[in-house]
Amino acid sequence: MNYRDIITIEPGKRSGKPCIRGLRITVYDVLEYLASGMSEDEILEDFPELKREDIRACLALAADRERRLSVVPAEAAPVLSRIFTQVRPGI
Repeated sequence: MNYRDIITIEPGKRSGKPCIRGLRITVYDVLEYLASGMSEDEILEDFPELKREDIRACLALAADRERRLSVVPAEAAPVLSRIFTQVRPGI
């Protein structure tokens, strides 16, 4: 499956966040539902306009973005951690 056929980005819709098939449901929304413990069936029941392949496309996009992240060398991790917590305290 090519998630690029399902995930759309429109500047005027949901602040340009990746959405599903032009709907106002973002990839982030679906990932949050899954992370909170909702099953695919529960999401599909709550959002009948979604298809199972839409949920899989969200996961594929997230996996692709994760794969593209830079790997931080172990010796740099403590320094970056301090910088990050200074920028976003409490994390």
